[in-house]
Amino acid sequence: MNPKLQWLRNKMSSLDLQGLIISNPINIKYLTNIEAEGILLLTRKENIYITDARYIEHVHSILTLYDEIIVYDMNDVSKEDYENFFMFCENVGFEEYYVTYAQYKEYMRKYKINSLVETEHIIEKQRMIKDEEEIRNIKKACEITDNCFSYILDYIKPGMTEKQIANEIEEYYKERTEGVSFDTIVASGENTSKPHAIPSDRKIQDVDIITIDMGCIVNGYCSDMTRTFFVGKVPEYVKPVYDLVLKNQTQTTEDFKDGASTRLLTKMVENDFKLNGYDLVHSLGHGVGMEIHEAPYISYRSDTQLKENMVVTNEPGIYIPGKFGVRIEDTVQITKFGCINLTNSEKNYIVICQWVSMGTEKNDTAKM
Repeated sequence: MNPKLQWLRNKMSSLDLQGLIISNPINIKYLTNIEAEGILLLTRKENIYITDARYIEHVHSILTLYDEIIVYDMNDVSKEDYENFFMFCENVGFEEYYVTYAQYKEYMRKYKINSLVETEHIIEKQRMIKDEEEIRNIKKACEITDNCFSYILDYIKPGMTEKQIANEIEEYYKERTEGVSFDTIVASGENTSKPHAIPSDRKIQDVDIITIDMGCIVNGYCSDMTRTFFVGKVPEYVKPVYDLVLKNQTQTTEDFKDGASTRLLTKMVENDFKLNGYDLVHSLGHGVGMEIHEAPYISYRSDTQLKENMVVTNEPGIYIPGKFGVRIEDTVQITKFGCINLTNSEKNYIVICQWVSMGTEKNDTAKM
């Protein structure tokens, strides 16, 4: 049997579940590679996928005998079939964080279930630990993200708008990957003070600060990286803030390892920021995988231990409303004794210098 489904069946047994209804399409794809409308049922003896007739051929092209999944056309499933799927199942699990109350009631009615049991993110918790193929896909996405950043540094010129730069990044990804893993953030000047700024018509100035948060998808897996950099020169008033963010990002890179507490990691950064008069207004990081934001979440609200082969972000940031902000973010892989940066673009002061030579405007990127 498919090893992920076998793991899940073993987990069900330990939780005294005789059946399971999986409706979250991300979890279905994780378990089966199926990317189509439908629902996955794990009954006492069978794995069943029920889908629309439009997707039957596609689903069969994905699955092998090794998967041991029976595919049904929903139009061929009778009322009696639905009621028999979980016959003799005392407890049937469902994804309570994904299913609406209306769907819950429909499951009870359609499948005639005695007891519908919450499963407390059992699949999402398993997804936190990446296997070799998953890590390979994330590494590739991160490599392309680094390459895109190098490209965009040469592309940016004063007079361009944030929207133009964001569109160029998205075109770069579109030609090389499955597209962006989230809406690209390009913020300049005072807009950098907004952690989730939306690219605007603001034009890049001759002396400016720019924050770009970007990522792409490779074989269904995401990357995520943020850099704050400068046009013309680094303003003196920005340097203390940039240095503080970089110091903490560097320190947490050393502290991210198997067994580290997400709450303690966050508290250490929060305390250093507060000593300098600033706040950490968002999480220190989050898991990255099939979704751009997934467990574990690295914040004071979460007390999770990092584990080997988790892939997470490390992204401290400081934002001064109406003035500027600085965020530095990498995607990293947790190991037994530390972490490996999967995004590797320059983090020291990055300055795009503009000059005119023989009537032609050129870019030169200086790293200090």
